[in-house]
Amino acid sequence: MATTTGRSRSDSSGRGRRERKQLPLWQETILLLVIALGLAVLIKAFFVQAFYIPSPSMEPQFVKNDRILVQKVSYWTHPPRRGDIIVFKDPPDSHWLESSDIGPSTGLKKVMEVIGLYPAGGHLVKRVIGVGGDEVKCCDTQGRVTVNGHALNEKNYLPKGTVPSLDKFDVKVPKGHLWVMGDNRGDSADSRAHMGQPGGGFIADDLVVGRVFALVWPASRFEIIHRPQTFASVPNP
Repeated sequence: MATTTGRSRSDSSGRGRRERKQLPLWQETILLLVIALGLAVLIKAFFVQAFYIPSPSMEPQFVKNDRILVQKVSYWTHPPRRGDIIVFKDPPDSHWLESSDIGPSTGLKKVMEVIGLYPAGGHLVKRVIGVGGDEVKCCDTQGRVTVNGHALNEKNYLPKGTVPSLDKFDVKVPKGHLWVMGDNRGDSADSRAHMGQPGGGFIADDLVVGRVFALVWPASRFEIIHRPQTFASVPNP
């Protein structure tokens, strides 16, 4: 009897300890929420982030207020490539956003951006035309932009009837920098518009947030974004 009673007390004590360790439902809910938010911030910081298109500068591929996803993993091992559509931070030496009506988000939207629950603003979206060491020039005898002497066939992504550029330029891209242009060349304040400013219109590689890989909203226009084939033929400088 004594032995049986001892086991009974021990079992009862063990169950009591297990019961005392169980969190109340409201505490479990808070803990799960904190974990979920932490994972959301982690994913946003290192892998994927949502953005919206702030202007018509990338039409017809993207129109204003489209939602896009940017992945960051591909640039862990190599810098941006010609033809990539990238999201990058406002250059601190020339402040491209100062001439735009798109400013940083505030209040609740800013909080939601931090945890990745709302598409981020305060960034720019352009296409990489030239990388470090490239000579980018406009234009050849047929009005085409050339990179290292290779004429780009941009008909697949420029608006119909749009010329590659009305501005003439001939630039050598510094190492660790990019020359970027919007697809809607007549309505894009890109590298061409900032040639006379500090930085010369070039974007430092370390300002790049990531590569646009998908248009996700509106859902009717969902699309995986690929690099145009014309850039595959550009020779190295």
